[in-house]
Amino acid sequence: MNVIYLIIIAAIVLFFAGIRIVRPTHRGLIERFGKYSRFANAGFHWIIPLGIEKLYQVNVTEQMVDAEPQEIITNDNLNAKVDAQVYFKVKPSEQDVKNSIYNVYNYQYQIVNLARTTLRNIIGTLTLKSANSERGKINAELHKTLMEETSNWGIDIVRTELKEIDPPKDVQETMNKVVKAENEKISAIDYATATETAADGQKRAEIKKAEGIKQARILQAEGEAEAIKLVNEAAEKYFIGNAQVLRKLEAVENALSNNAKIVVPTNTELVNVIGDMAGVLPLRKESAPENKKER
Repeated sequence: MNVIYLIIIAAIVLFFAGIRIVRPTHRGLIERFGKYSRFANAGFHWIIPLGIEKLYQVNVTEQMVDAEPQEIITNDNLNAKVDAQVYFKVKPSEQDVKNSIYNVYNYQYQIVNLARTTLRNIIGTLTLKSANSERGKINAELHKTLMEETSNWGIDIVRTELKEIDPPKDVQETMNKVVKAENEKISAIDYATATETAADGQKRAEIKKAEGIKQARILQAEGEAEAIKLVNEAAEKYFIGNAQVLRKLEAVENALSNNAKIVVPTNTELVNVIGDMAGVLPLRKESAPENKKER
């Protein structure tokens, strides 16, 4: 009986010793005596304990590795501090998980070294200015190279990102001064353009104003000319051959408008003109009474 109990206890211990749980974020490879045996999806699994079988789990979620900062000499012989990040994940299929374990040793470490080498090759052909302005192009080339080099590793390079491309301190200060000067130049050009636009607008306003004054004067002159024309037509109609008399009449009209008293000789034509206009006959000078006879 004791032997049976021992066998049962040993079986229970072996059973629990062989239990393995694979999380949904992982996949597993089971080896028996060092040889691949079977694939383990997420869930419950039992392996033969005591070193006969082993389960190796692989994370299949997206991961990130830092390529670590490094000094790279650009094409214009400047030292640039470059750092990048690589996002990747192991593909969840059985073959891809096997490739990530059997085709490459420590794929994370290999990705870092491959990214550093690729960055040196890419940035070494660019100037510092172009490297800063063409980050998208550098990312694309880095991603393409990593995809090609890791195609049999069972992993997928999701994306790559440059964290920094920093020049030496003295070069950075010079670049900042250049950028500041360019910004000041642009501001000066914008100010000059705005001033020119305002002056041009004021000039057009003055021209419009002058044109308005000119037009008003033309209209006023045309009105005066029309009035003169009407006066002339009336003068020719009513005072033919009496231009001088018309002028004298205008003088009398202006004088009477100011309540002035005018003495008009009786023997002038103006009296007849005024009389005709007013319907009054001129006064005639009475003859002096005869001298009385001397008494």
